[in-house]
Amino acid sequence: MDHNLHFTGDEAADRLLSTDPLALVIGMLLDQQVTMESAFAGPHKLHGRLGGFDAERLAGIDLEELTEVMRQTPAVHRYPGSMAKRIIALSAAVLDDYGGDVSRVWTDGDPDGPEILRRLKKLPGFGEQKAKIFLAVLGKRCGLEAPGWREAAGEYGEDGARRSIADVVDKQSLHEVRETKRAAKAAAKRS
Repeated sequence: MDHNLHFTGDEAADRLLSTDPLALVIGMLLDQQVTMESAFAGPHKLHGRLGGFDAERLAGIDLEELTEVMRQTPAVHRYPGSMAKRIIALSAAVLDDYGGDVSRVWTDGDPDGPEILRRLKKLPGFGEQKAKIFLAVLGKRCGLEAPGWREAAGEYGEDGARRSIADVVDKQSLHEVRETKRAAKAAAKRS
């Protein structure tokens, strides 16, 4: 995995996301109740504060220790305790099911899109929507060529619309995705 993601506006944070699959998955995990940029910058903050990380280290870290690391200013997430718990659970699943290499979720056995989606949904913290968005990130931004990934990702796999982080390629597209999300939330409140 080595591509140029532009999710945070911070060159070092984007470089980590572009080269470390676990950082990218953790960024996706953190992408709730905070801005996209903040969520995807979180792994870089953690990486710096912990002096690096991998699935084994994160799976075995003490919850209170990770919560404190996440609380440091600037905070990794607005809910450091619950997100620390999710990062530990996610890392443990990656360690147990994929030997610590999260990229095996989308590479083991040359899986198709529906199988990758099924595997993503089994990861702690990944529901249907988050799994579909992440599958679209893999296909649109990370060069995933698994057959059927677009169909499995649903509307997030479509080209043209600015629906999710999978559609972000620069500052302008980030702004467009944010506006689409804002409009969807407003529409949901009206109904």
